[in-house]
Amino acid sequence: MAKLDCLIVGGGVIGLSLAYELANHGATVQLIDRGSIGREASWAGAGILPPANLATAIDPLDRLRALSHQLHREWAVRLREETGIDNGYRECGGLYLARSAGEAASLHAFAQMLRELEIEIERLSPVEVAELEPALREVATGQLKAAYSLPREAQLRNPDHLRALHLACERRGVQIRADREATGFECSNGRMTAVRTDAGLLHADRYCITSGAWSQRLLKQLGIATGIMPIRGQMVMFKCETPPFRRILNEGPRYLVPRDDGRVLVGSTEEEAGFDKSTTDQGVGELVALARQLVPALRDASIENSWAGLRPGTFDGFPYIGRMPGLDNAYAAAGHHRSGLHMSPGTAVVLRQLILGDEPEIDLSLFRVGRG
Repeated sequence: MAKLDCLIVGGGVIGLSLAYELANHGATVQLIDRGSIGREASWAGAGILPPANLATAIDPLDRLRALSHQLHREWAVRLREETGIDNGYRECGGLYLARSAGEAASLHAFAQMLRELEIEIERLSPVEVAELEPALREVATGQLKAAYSLPREAQLRNPDHLRALHLACERRGVQIRADREATGFECSNGRMTAVRTDAGLLHADRYCITSGAWSQRLLKQLGIATGIMPIRGQMVMFKCETPPFRRILNEGPRYLVPRDDGRVLVGSTEEEAGFDKSTTDQGVGELVALARQLVPALRDASIENSWAGLRPGTFDGFPYIGRMPGLDNAYAAAGHHRSGLHMSPGTAVVLRQLILGDEPEIDLSLFRVGRG
């Protein structure tokens, strides 16, 4: 076997994106996951890609979002060419809606922030909302307090994106091992020397933990405290004959995402429920009620499925990206909460730059592993 440059622990969208990026730059990579590849939070989300502007972003988190948003378009094309898989990237646009005075005030502030970043956003009247999306006519004429259009908002289909990344990694020689759990680490003289797994020791020159909500447990074994915690997000999927609307609908933290095949994803709750991925009658019921209030056509649509994922939240809202304290050759990337899929390509690029000895194009000090 060729000398292994990097071992990645965690096979979600962050780990797969990093493996893909490292392999594209000539590194030999192995990736392991405690379960199936890409079946945790990365798979469970709705694939919303909010617009961003790299030219105006100054804050490191905004720059990470903007770099990622730019890369998603490029990666979608490249992955389709390499694998034949269409990951569902579509610039479908988004509508942001408010039905109360408080929500409207928050939405106006959000719109002003986007304008300062020179991100295209347009305020709409209720009549204009109904013209753009006739399915919203009932809500638009009777309940809307504010509405905005973001024409550059995009989406992709999480399972298809993960399949494309998985196949592209394998074609670039990445060794991918599912059902291989990291159980501990061996370190000496300020370096990690091995990862202990249920199948024995694994060695590499460099190591990276990208295990989502489970990263906290692994980092704790290394004496590294983080604020990563599992945040349960429940989802519901409707099945329609044809898409009842075209744009992503956002109201506060909740959303409805239309797929080309007529399915509509509705999400998401935010609950501190530990590592419990079960759905609840209350959570599912709230999402179903929201969907049918906003889009009356869904009152007659069947509910095809519901599920939950564990987003890796953090105490301060920032992910952990960078070198582990006290270890020259070990890194981590976790804690992206609801933005893991959106920020995955940018995270992969800056971490690849750091791992391979280049200067990251985004200041990573805000994302320091082991902070506070």
